[in-house]
Amino acid sequence: MHIHILGICGTFMGGVAVIAKQAGHTVTGCDANVYPPMSSQLEAQGIGLTQGWDPSQIEHKPDLFVVGNVVSRGNPLMEEILNRGLPYVSGPQWLAENVLSGHWVLAVAGTHGKTTTSAMLAWILETAGLKPGFLIGGVPLDFGVSARITDSGFFVIEADEYDTAFFDKRSKFVHYRPRTVVLNNLEFDHADIFADLAAIETQFHHLVRTIPGNGLIVANGAEASLQRVLERGCWTPVEWFDRDEGWTARTGGNASGFEVCFAGQPQGRVEWKLSGKHNRMNALAAVAAARHAGVPAGVAIDALEAFKNVKRRMEVRGKIKGITVYDDFAHHPTAIETTVTGLRSVVGDARIVAVFEPRSNTMKMGSVKQALPASLAAADLVFCFTKGLDWDVAGTLRPLGCKLQCVDDIDALANAVASTVRSGDHVVIMSNGGFGNIHEKLLNLLRAS
Repeated sequence: MHIHILGICGTFMGGVAVIAKQAGHTVTGCDANVYPPMSSQLEAQGIGLTQGWDPSQIEHKPDLFVVGNVVSRGNPLMEEILNRGLPYVSGPQWLAENVLSGHWVLAVAGTHGKTTTSAMLAWILETAGLKPGFLIGGVPLDFGVSARITDSGFFVIEADEYDTAFFDKRSKFVHYRPRTVVLNNLEFDHADIFADLAAIETQFHHLVRTIPGNGLIVANGAEASLQRVLERGCWTPVEWFDRDEGWTARTGGNASGFEVCFAGQPQGRVEWKLSGKHNRMNALAAVAAARHAGVPAGVAIDALEAFKNVKRRMEVRGKIKGITVYDDFAHHPTAIETTVTGLRSVVGDARIVAVFEPRSNTMKMGSVKQALPASLAAADLVFCFTKGLDWDVAGTLRPLGCKLQCVDDIDALANAVASTVRSGDHVVIMSNGGFGNIHEKLLNLLRAS
């Protein structure tokens, strides 16, 4: 079958493309914006990409159009598909019907940590010899691709609460029919499609309704929102993490490692290079979910010690003249705070230079802007890219005082950072997009200085 994917460079749809190609389908696709790592991954898989939405793509004559949620009514290619009555389906529905059916699906949901936790879980199952299929919203360094299919009965999927398509406004994850589910956390996000936190909680409860009685829910015990979700009705056993009667992490005096405990009983110790409580919680969730699939906690703990993380999750892009430059996907105040404070726990008194782009729809709308100053408080210097924002960034971030600079041009921003940093600094660049390739621009400036 020839499928043509609209919105192919999104992390989810790009994964669908890779899986369809591996399954033997002919795959082509188009998108408005193409940037690594997804574009590089697709090209490496031999998948043809078309820039833009020209209706002439109809002439590819695919058997089916698979439509991503970036596509809306008025899109010229989509309008042509509708006018001609050509077959189309959403990405999540295609995946559910053609790949997930018949598998033991392990789904990871939550506002934050989905990608990292999914990658951890897939790696644990891989280490245990279960050879899972997976679709993850990033590129795990342990695998080198964001998605694959195998002959295994297990499939790990990052379960996103964002809507499915313009013609299906349910969250993507309601299509997946998982047996094991991680509920990492839940707070307000996606202000472009959800009115408030209660609306997102409703979607999470739709997911809970699909989990069988012999399945398992692994949930964050520190999240009141998840407690409310499960109080609406739950028909599946629950194991909590970050709660004394469930899975906990004891750090002791060693910041780089922690002991995994279940119901107060030690299960083993993880020694790794990842930082921050958020990563310890991700690890606990992955260990619990893997145990449900038959992997002993000790095997999971050993796997985590070798875990390499995911591209764009505190990924070191370069170290020039004593200045370390990181790339991180943080796109919400909570994620920004965990990234910066996690880095602070590692680098101590060294200067942290935070460079961030408020790019997500929620950030662009300013829905969570009041939380930004506190999320950046642990940084020594803050550079904000303000192009395309219609709210008062400087005014909102005024509590940061003289350590803040607001810049509306990528080249000017790179130059401003390059002229400010010095040996020993840690520059963390945060965006959920390509950010104008500022990472390489900055590194090139540092090399030339």
